[in-house]
Amino acid sequence: MVGNIKVVENITLIILAFILIWLGVLSFYLYKSLAHYGKLTRLTGKEQLGDILDGIVDKLKGNSNELELLRKELEKVINENKYHIQRVGILRFNPFSDVGGEQSFVLAVLDSCDTGIVLTSLHNRGATRWYVKSVKEGKGLDFQLSEEEKKVIAIAGNLSKERKEKTTIRQNGQTGSQTGYLRSGRVTIRKIGSD
Repeated sequence: MVGNIKVVENITLIILAFILIWLGVLSFYLYKSLAHYGKLTRLTGKEQLGDILDGIVDKLKGNSNELELLRKELEKVINENKYHIQRVGILRFNPFSDVGGEQSFVLAVLDSCDTGIVLTSLHNRGATRWYVKSVKEGKGLDFQLSEEEKKVIAIAGNLSKERKEKTTIRQNGQTGSQTGYLRSGRVTIRKIGSD
């Protein structure tokens, strides 16, 4: 019987030792969690984690409202920007056989909808004449467009497409070549590639 009591005491000691070790591990993790929780609450000035989470949710709602306002404002700016000068093209040509060189030219100044003007300068030995035609959606508004004027509208559109492609190339980090384009009212030349 004494032997059975010693076995029971040994098993009880082993169980108690296991329980003490388990309580030590749990206490360590509890202390670590409480320290982290205390750090979070000290930084925010609030005592309850629920208050902190409510504050985060409120900020997210405020941010989504601000993002919606920014999206609407961006759409407004994009729509207004359609009517600014975005496409400029120039074409030199020689309309008269008695004048040397290509002294005459056609200049197209258009928005993103190909609406604007074409300015034609015809130069001969005696005089230079200027003509301006209104353009709407790539077609002459009041007068028929000449072949040179149609070409310069196409050139302005192609330069705009090339500029977009060059910008895309630059954003992707690939190298490209130099290109000239109208920006903020002046022609700039920018080297595309790694600068």
